[in-house]
Amino acid sequence: MMKLPPLAAIRVFEAAARHGSFTKAAEELGMTQAAVSYQIKVLEERVATPLFLRMPRQVVLTEVGARLAPATTEAFEILQAAFAATRESADGVLTISTIPTFAATWLVPRLGHFQMEHPSLAVRLQSTRDMVDFAQQEADVGIRTSKTPWPGLVCHKLFNSHFSPMLSPALAASVGGIKTPEDLLQLPVLDTGDPWWTIWFKLVGIENPQLIGDRRNRLGDQHLEGRAVLAGQGVGILTPFFFKPELEQGQLIQPFDVVGTDVHAYWLVYPESRRNVPKIRAFRDWLLGLIGEVNI
Repeated sequence: MMKLPPLAAIRVFEAAARHGSFTKAAEELGMTQAAVSYQIKVLEERVATPLFLRMPRQVVLTEVGARLAPATTEAFEILQAAFAATRESADGVLTISTIPTFAATWLVPRLGHFQMEHPSLAVRLQSTRDMVDFAQQEADVGIRTSKTPWPGLVCHKLFNSHFSPMLSPALAASVGGIKTPEDLLQLPVLDTGDPWWTIWFKLVGIENPQLIGDRRNRLGDQHLEGRAVLAGQGVGILTPFFFKPELEQGQLIQPFDVVGTDVHAYWLVYPESRRNVPKIRAFRDWLLGLIGEVNI
């Protein structure tokens, strides 16, 4: 059996191949660029062939390097998963990286039920719009939006992103109620620059709607816009899935059944190498089962 090259050299090669840069690999690993170059040279001497072509301002994988890079990345992912699996019995923490709106409106109110079913498992939430990098961040699963699944990850589609206008009963009453889509044009709109408005009004036969509001206003996340809508500050265009309790309790009104569909969907994602980790399997089964019970 061929003796493996030094693990340090392999680790440096994996980082340099992933970044396409010795400088970025050095930054990630806390090394000097000279140290990275030395480790790559050690590895190239061991395999007796160049792994990178050195250009004036970049490095490019050779044919041999390009064949070796995916295998080294997969090997480190497997090692990372193995060590993480040994830790989970000790720390018992499930880390979920999720979009703020999904966390605030849907996931957080239900997490207590998950923890009642799995009392030995603690939950840590990371609320962010940024796509989680499982190779670099301490996260077990991610919940994100995308048009299509991500290559290299296990992706479970949760639901499509739908939208429709919503407002408070008091705001609707201020114009004598909302009977036609044109009635909405009498009221202030919280985010007139949201492209969902144009799509929705086109569905009801209105081209180029003249919305009342400052196009510079932007609340960012749906759960924040939803709070402003509940406070009667204006009409919002929101995803009904996230505001079912408020709609059912009459705190919000969705005046029309017409619902637009965005090209993005919500997905549960995690590395293929961690598919069978017990805490990930437990959360996946719980989440998919709960989503399947909801009439979206």
